[in-house]
Amino acid sequence: MVSERRDPPFGGSVVFLLMNLPLGVVAFGFLTVFVSAGAGTAVVWVGVGLLAAVVLAVRGAARLERARIYALLDRYIDLPYLPLPAGKQAVRWKGRLKDPSTWRDLAYFALLFPVGLVEFVLVTTFWATSLALVGLPVYFRWLPGGEYRFPAWEVPWLTVDSTVEALPWAALGVLFVALSVALTRALAGTHARLASALLGPTVAQRHRMERWWENAEEKNLVAG
Repeated sequence: MVSERRDPPFGGSVVFLLMNLPLGVVAFGFLTVFVSAGAGTAVVWVGVGLLAAVVLAVRGAARLERARIYALLDRYIDLPYLPLPAGKQAVRWKGRLKDPSTWRDLAYFALLFPVGLVEFVLVTTFWATSLALVGLPVYFRWLPGGEYRFPAWEVPWLTVDSTVEALPWAALGVLFVALSVALTRALAGTHARLASALLGPTVAQRHRMERWWENAEEKNLVAG
């Protein structure tokens, strides 16, 4: 379940989007190294332990990711996992591997790097452009020659060398700031929906969990 709030908070959205790329790099590196090593050594059973560690790490990281999304984007995502069956470890591991949520957690972290890269490029590009335009009336005088040349110093299609000339660009920068705020919130909201789809329970899983808890309550009543 995701909270009904329409737009995530702006400050949390900025922090969240800037964090996604480094976290995606770490996740991509971890999955690439350990899955490759585990698959390559599975025939000698060492890889089985590595792949089991990957499954546990991914499920644990998914819990932390749900907490990060709630803390920064004010979006609550329900846990999708069914209780593990009682019995030996082999039975419990079979339950983990048969749970679709395990593989959707893995898919989320596999996608976090490319998605985080796109988000990082868009956010930094829009905000760098916005702040550069807004601050142009102040800093142009400290540029080489005391003027700003667009698009490059060697190709001066437009030249700004006075505060009056810089003011229209600053006004355009204010418009870009508004666009950057809207883009930041839209990207964060889209990421929250992606996370909800991959890290949250599906409709079928909700029904299964409801049936499991109903059966558990009935057993408790009978035992009582």
